[in-house]
Amino acid sequence: MAPFSVLCVCMGNICRSPMAERLLVADALALGGSADDLYVHGAGTGGWHAGEPMDPQAARQVRARGGSVEGFRARKLLAEHVDASDLVLTATIEQVEFVAELRPDAAARTFVFGEFGRLIRGLEPPAGASVYERGVALVEAADRARAGRPALASDELDDPWGRADSYFSRVADEIRATTAPLAEALFAR
Repeated sequence: MAPFSVLCVCMGNICRSPMAERLLVADALALGGSADDLYVHGAGTGGWHAGEPMDPQAARQVRARGGSVEGFRARKLLAEHVDASDLVLTATIEQVEFVAELRPDAAARTFVFGEFGRLIRGLEPPAGASVYERGVALVEAADRARAGRPALASDELDDPWGRADSYFSRVADEIRATTAPLAEALFAR
């Protein structure tokens, strides 16, 4: 069975989405997850940083939380990235709209980062199911729970680019508030 695929999207793909990508992987690995079960990738709505490494401050936050930054290179968001994803998590409401314009059929599986974290609290994926089945069921349940309501401004991740390390740390903690419960839902036995 294919792995459950999560796409993390921000503007330039050097700060928020790479932190989200690598922290979700770290959280999954801590629970015994593997690349066979979970594929996490990221992209930016703008391509001006394509090919660049993660922002050094973002990389520090990932490493401080047990994640790896090895091999990361920024890329521009393409329709094929959305098509290959079971869940799309964006940093902002505007980026949800960008994904919807790119791929209208992805609306039910595209969420602002904090929105998804808020909606999955208390949801129980099916017991005994594969990681892929648990992930798909969780996304479907979160979409039902939002019931067509828009995301809240408080669901967005502030852009830390060019800010102090403390700002990056706060954003990384906000990311972790979603990646940890998502990994738990996918991998906790």
